[in-house]
Amino acid sequence: MSKVSLLPKDIGSLSRTVPPALPGTLFVLGANGGMSVAPDADFPLLFGRNEPDVHVCVGADDTCVSRRQGLITRDSSRWVLRNTGKLPIRFPGSRLVLRGDQAQLPSGYTPLFVVSPRQEHLLEVRIAAPAPSSGPGNGIEACADETYEQGRRDLGPEERLVLVCLAQRYLRNDPQPQPLTWAQVAFELGELRPGERWSAKRAAHIVANVRKRLSKEHRVPGLVEEEVPQPVGNALNHNLITDLLVTTTITKSDLRTLGE
Repeated sequence: MSKVSLLPKDIGSLSRTVPPALPGTLFVLGANGGMSVAPDADFPLLFGRNEPDVHVCVGADDTCVSRRQGLITRDSSRWVLRNTGKLPIRFPGSRLVLRGDQAQLPSGYTPLFVVSPRQEHLLEVRIAAPAPSSGPGNGIEACADETYEQGRRDLGPEERLVLVCLAQRYLRNDPQPQPLTWAQVAFELGELRPGERWSAKRAAHIVANVRKRLSKEHRVPGLVEEEVPQPVGNALNHNLITDLLVTTTITKSDLRTLGE
């Protein structure tokens, strides 16, 4: 049996069935088909929009998805996802793996989502547990040749500085990130730029103006209080940060504005 092989054309969702395989075998399924990789194959599996250049195609018709969005490799006894594309990759829930970051894949079924401004593209992943099951797949489409950056929001230098500070836990890929408090933002910016008299009120005012503008001009949902159930808590800022990450308006490289 080959250590790397195409999945059968009649395979269904990996959430229900997978072919018999050794424990630790990786299965990856996109819209146009999938592959299986044995744990000892020493084979990096590439996925992305440009079908001729990757092993599993995802987001074929969405030019916001990178031609090579990411790869999955075996690291010791673990399968590790690496995001090499521009768009975030979302695990179930709200955890985002940003460009340049990596995350361990758990055993069993994991639906991953490449988060585009247009839509989320499903990439199914399953790692065979000690008792793997059996199962059944899809057709073929061409991929576009160029990746276009779409949906980025316009931010002024001061807005970007405050938002990167507010969102730094997300940019550092914390497992369950939360926005900083206004007091924390004011303290950090005061340390970074001591001559600018930063306060919690000033930081909150800047971010509130960005939320209002994006809600009005881009119709981004969940940025104003009437769209979020009580208690609001961090929801407004979380929704704003998520939009800025998904549209790649802010990226890990922006952490350098904080002196990193």
